[in-house]
Amino acid sequence: MVYGVRLKGKTAIITGSSRGIGRGIARVFAREGANLVLNSRSATNKQMDDLLSEMKNLGSEVIYVQGDVSNSETENRVLKETLQRFGRVDILVNNAGIGGARTIVDTTPELWDRMIQVDLSSVYYFCRRVIPEMIRQGGGKIVNISSVYSQFGSPHVAAYCAAKAAVSSLTRQMAVDYSSMNININAIMVGFIETEMTRRKWEDKEMMGDLRKMIPANRSGAPEDIGYAALYLCSDEASYVCGQNLIVDGGWSIAMMA
Repeated sequence: MVYGVRLKGKTAIITGSSRGIGRGIARVFAREGANLVLNSRSATNKQMDDLLSEMKNLGSEVIYVQGDVSNSETENRVLKETLQRFGRVDILVNNAGIGGARTIVDTTPELWDRMIQVDLSSVYYFCRRVIPEMIRQGGGKIVNISSVYSQFGSPHVAAYCAAKAAVSSLTRQMAVDYSSMNININAIMVGFIETEMTRRKWEDKEMMGDLRKMIPANRSGAPEDIGYAALYLCSDEASYVCGQNLIVDGGWSIAMMA
C-alpha cells in the first residue's frame, strides 16, 4: 500500500485523540501525509509524548492542544493554535466522547448533562468555530463520530444513545446548510471497536465470544478500521458525499435487523 498521498499538505484537527478511535484516526492520517492537531482532556505526559513521537515517526507535523471539549473555550484555543502553526484547517474530526451504562431512570442529571456536553455539544462548539474558517478558505471536510446505537439503541445506555442520535441528525442538517460551500460534512456510525473505553467487554472472553457471533465479520473492530473510513470521507474521492452516516460495524447492524 502506498502511503503519504491522500492527505498530503492537509491540516486535520482530531479531538479525543490520545487513545482509542481518535489515536487510530491520527495514525491513518499521519501515514497519509496530514499535519495533525491533536486534542485530549486528560492524557498523561507520557501518553502524549508517545503519541507525538509516533506521529512524527510516521512523517507528520503535529501539535497537541490539551483541553476538555465540553468547555466552549477549548475550541477557540485549538483553532487559534492550528492557524498559528499551519495557517489553515482542512479537516475536523469530532471524535471526543464518553460512555455510560445507565437506564434513563438511573441516569442522574449530572451524568446526563456531562454526556450531552462531551458527546454532542462539543460537536456544536467545534463546528461553530471551524466552519467559518473553512468557508473563508474555500472548503473543508468534517467527520463526526457517531454510533450504531444512535439508530438501533441498546440496553442501559440512554444518554449515550440520545447524544449520538443527535450527532447523526446534526450531521445531516449541517450538510444541507454548507455542502454548497464545498464543505463535506459526514458521520461515521461505529460498531464495537476494541478501545480502552470498551476494555471491560473485550477482556471478558465469554462476552466477546458471544458478541463476535453477532457480528457477520466475526471480529470486533480496530481503531484503524474507523481511521480508514474517516480517511475516505476526508479525501478528494468523497467530494460528492454529503450528510451521510457511514456505518462501520462489521455488519452488526445488518444482523440486528435480520
